[in-house]
Amino acid sequence: MRIDGNGLIDRAKPLRFSFDGHAYDGYHGDTLASALLANDIRLVGRSFKYHRPRGIMTAGSEEPNALVTVGQGAAQDPNLRATTLELYDGLEARSQNRWPSLDWDLLALNDLAAPFFGAGFYYKTFMWPRAFWEKLYEPMIRRAAGLGALSGQANADRYEKAFAHCDLLVIGAGPAGLMAALTAARAGADVILADEDAVMGGRLNAETEEVGEEAGRDWAAGVVAELRAMDNVRLMPRTTITGAYDGGTYGALERVAMHVPNPGPAPRECFWRITARRAILAAGALERPVAFRDNDRPGIMMAGAVRAYLNRWNVAPGRSVVVFGNNDGAHRTAADLLAAGVNVAALVDARLGAATTLDVPFYAGQICGTEGRKGLEAVSIATMSGIEKVQADALAVSGGWNPSLHLACHMGGRPDWAPGIAAFVPRPGMVPGLAAAGAANGAFSTARCLAEGAGAAQAALADLGLKPGQPDIPRAEDGAYDITPLWSVPGKGRAWLDFQNDVTVKDVNLAAREAYRSVEHMKRYTTQGMAPDQGKNSNVNALAVLADATGRTIPETGTTTYRPPYVPVSIAAMGAGAQGKGFAPERFTTSHKASVAAGAPMIEAGLWYRPSYFPAPGETTWRQSCDREVGFVRGAVGICDVSTLGKIDIQGPDAGAFLDFVYTNMFSTLKVGRTRYGLMLREDGHVLDDGTTARLGENHYLMTTTTAAAGLVMRHLEFVRQGLRPDLDVQLVSVTEQWAQFAVAGPKSRELVNGLLDTPIDNEGFPFMGCGAVTLGGIDARLFRISFSGEHAYEIAVPARYGDSLFRTLKTRAEALGGGAYGMEALNVLRIEKGFITHAEIHGRTTAFDIGMQGMMSRKKDFIGKTASQRPGLMEESRERLVGLKPTGDVRQLTAGAHLFNADDPAIRENDQGYVTSVGFSPTLGHYIGLGFLKHGPERIGETIRMVDHLRGVETTCEVCNPVFFDPEGGRARG
Repeated sequence: MRIDGNGLIDRAKPLRFSFDGHAYDGYHGDTLASALLANDIRLVGRSFKYHRPRGIMTAGSEEPNALVTVGQGAAQDPNLRATTLELYDGLEARSQNRWPSLDWDLLALNDLAAPFFGAGFYYKTFMWPRAFWEKLYEPMIRRAAGLGALSGQANADRYEKAFAHCDLLVIGAGPAGLMAALTAARAGADVILADEDAVMGGRLNAETEEVGEEAGRDWAAGVVAELRAMDNVRLMPRTTITGAYDGGTYGALERVAMHVPNPGPAPRECFWRITARRAILAAGALERPVAFRDNDRPGIMMAGAVRAYLNRWNVAPGRSVVVFGNNDGAHRTAADLLAAGVNVAALVDARLGAATTLDVPFYAGQICGTEGRKGLEAVSIATMSGIEKVQADALAVSGGWNPSLHLACHMGGRPDWAPGIAAFVPRPGMVPGLAAAGAANGAFSTARCLAEGAGAAQAALADLGLKPGQPDIPRAEDGAYDITPLWSVPGKGRAWLDFQNDVTVKDVNLAAREAYRSVEHMKRYTTQGMAPDQGKNSNVNALAVLADATGRTIPETGTTTYRPPYVPVSIAAMGAGAQGKGFAPERFTTSHKASVAAGAPMIEAGLWYRPSYFPAPGETTWRQSCDREVGFVRGAVGICDVSTLGKIDIQGPDAGAFLDFVYTNMFSTLKVGRTRYGLMLREDGHVLDDGTTARLGENHYLMTTTTAAAGLVMRHLEFVRQGLRPDLDVQLVSVTEQWAQFAVAGPKSRELVNGLLDTPIDNEGFPFMGCGAVTLGGIDARLFRISFSGEHAYEIAVPARYGDSLFRTLKTRAEALGGGAYGMEALNVLRIEKGFITHAEIHGRTTAFDIGMQGMMSRKKDFIGKTASQRPGLMEESRERLVGLKPTGDVRQLTAGAHLFNADDPAIRENDQGYVTSVGFSPTLGHYIGLGFLKHGPERIGETIRMVDHLRGVETTCEVCNPVFFDPEGGRARG
């Protein structure tokens, strides 16, 4: 089906590819779709519901039918559009949604049962018998669902993400986009020009018109060459802008190496976040079909796509073509077919009074039906004098053009109806900083596109404070766009709207009769527009049919919601770098090597790896090591790396006021050189996190968070700063990785610390909860007198590059004093002995009242979560509240996650009184201890209750205790 012509394929570079196991030839510059058509392959897929034969319909990303799978094994990539998939040597493609083969698809039997599969049939069919849902209906639906399939194997392909900034982002490289980019670039603006095609030029590459006394494609190539030579321009072909977001941010998917046989280390795709001060939407327009009986046969294509295959890829869509339309595009298509030597069997124009000067059979009427199964064989034409049948193997259809306004609607805006072009157009200001130009704005002549592109660029330049020059706009075609709206042709039989999901005009009418009059309800009831093309071909036609069925105008009926992404985006591209260890990075402390060398098993704490315990010679169980390490802290001195705690530097004149707003207690009154424990609530009144914050200077604070919540708290603080309190002059930065920090805890902790400090400290000069700058051997450091063990303790922070050396030094000196390093197991026992909480207790469902810290909620100020925390349901005495637990039964073991019951109640859900959150064996006390939540908890201290762990088969009785088991007065920490 190749024809002679001045297309954009390179016949000097032949390529070999396969489709469904059969080998074919193509050329460099082909898409898979153009190469299949060139080899006279018309049947390329099957529809989703009825498995009807489907052929190539369009030439772009709006293609609903020609979806294929490429590659084998782990590299298998499904649902790729043959119309945008560039041909390369060795490409292996397979059709989808068929069994056992494309020609003979057994599930095509569904088409015979079509009367039972109308709109909403699943809501009516799968309701009864009720027991059939899990046993029959759901398994059957899941087996039938989907089109292409992933392999299920781990994908080793590379993907990337990237960021870019510019003054002006131009979306689309057709005549409007090229003119906009050229105007802005010549004025000195930083410009990004993105286009989803591999060759920039848009429709100019598919038409035979002239621009500036030269072929349109040549003019486009010249502009692209000029732009490429400019340092202030980034050209991004093969890049689709997928979404518009707040702050001038746009998502973009670049197909980096999907057209390369062996990409090597190159990524397949790259997902860009582009931040633009201004943007111009020049994405062109999408041609829409007309619904008539059996308008879905292979060989029926959009008229604009036919011109594209003729003029760009030198491929004839058939040997005998009928052209049907309601606008002058049909006549242009017929003229191009004649010029290429293709027989035009008929030109059918639905407009009243239409005529043609072309030497082709002309009909003033409408296509009312087609014949053929796996390919078009004939069409029926309804005229004033009756119905006439014409033999043809291809049908080019044009129902008009819809501006590609999707991006303009991504922030919730609704477009306006333009009766003159029978289409929706973007309303100015729908996306701040984005202006539409050219066909995307409803301008359907090349001259108007060029003028609007230049005008939009000049307006953007003026907004940016740049002086726009006077653009030299070349002469081009400026014909009027004459259209008579035609959405569907009346008649018997099924007329298709959504080709992939098999939605017909009848389905939309049925939805209206069954009271689904809203376009959003109709969409979901019929699945119209929910196919992979997201309704690009069918949405406007469907809502026009709905408007007619409900007696409303199209503007009154409205549109469905346009959402990103504009084209499908692979999860691997959006999550680039998040496979394997990229998904869960291993974060190591500066003491990691020394801990591993000491034989410490490492456990995960968030994404960090921390030592569980440090085994000594002769120890055979972790309990032996843990008990010994607890003894270090209680009897001498212990060393623990606490660098993983979140550290957030907060500075600014309003830093104190900011902390007052995010914490329940006051921090603006904290003195310089002092540290205070703080509690942070969510907006719903539940506890978000806790930790200490030190005041290092008048306007300088350092907040610590729990390890697991460091990122969560940082995100929360940024939201508060930017969204809730932008009036406050305060800046935040995470410094968790910049400082290595070590706890030195135990009766001999000051002795150890003073052995390192250049200036020793004493109890009065550096009291409990004090902080300040110190030096160690001339190295600037920070010292905090805080304790998570209940002992006299300090935390020393040094720049991270000194962390390994300091840990080794501290460990050696601690061992000389009869102590040593301790790990997470001992740390947990120490904090349970003191009743200190972690995220085992503040797990998202507890309040300050539940953990006994309601006294920390200031009455003098407002703070996040204050009002919500005082709701009656969150302050009831009957709530599950924090208590300590001590086993008293024959079984002396406690288990975290076990539930609590009254001593004489059966252990069933209805009798549940609470649950256990943390447990550990206390060598200090000589028995197990635990923390948990119990209904009326503090009022029940001294009671005996029953702990039952159904999962592990453990049951015992417990005494309810004060959660502070050890040194309740806190004298050891303050002394």
